[in-house]
Amino acid sequence: MAEDSELWDIICDGPHVPMKKLEEIGPMVPKGRKEYNDIDRKAVEKNYYAKKILMCGIGPDEYNRVSACDTAKEIWEALQTTHEGTTQVKQSKIDMLTTEYELFRMKDDESIQDMPTRFTSIINELHSLGDVIPKNKLIRKILSVIPGSWESKVNFITDVKDLQTLTMDELIGNLKTYEMKRKKER
Repeated sequence: MAEDSELWDIICDGPHVPMKKLEEIGPMVPKGRKEYNDIDRKAVEKNYYAKKILMCGIGPDEYNRVSACDTAKEIWEALQTTHEGTTQVKQSKIDMLTTEYELFRMKDDESIQDMPTRFTSIINELHSLGDVIPKNKLIRKILSVIPGSWESKVNFITDVKDLQTLTMDELIGNLKTYEMKRKKER
């Protein structure tokens, strides 16, 4: 487990570079490879191991993009830029998904089973881009998009349940049960 976190640190922060002092009070400079001791070698090898893990997890197109990278950090940053885009592209995606979230409505012909799938897709994309919406806001959003014909059920849930602790699974399960009862009554 500790090795995993060390590898992730190398991917995020860059590799360990063994250093030495030129003189007693002089600046630190990188050691030459021949000056490495066993501890230095092990630390440097972790970058190669992290690179290997990243390279084994990508396809040929991504491999071509990152094969010239020297460190695991460079590979990770290249993959992030490729898949998330630049900061500007990422922000545009977040803006677009936020608008999609805000305009989200349950479709007339949609079941309670299908609606959360569409909703979760939007939420997961926002989350992957670093924009996390609190769970209680997600619960309130779902309750606000339920059709007006469900008003009594929505009011019941709002009055009886603690929306701060109610999970999405509990809410959807409750709504599915209500939907099944409604279908049976028809």
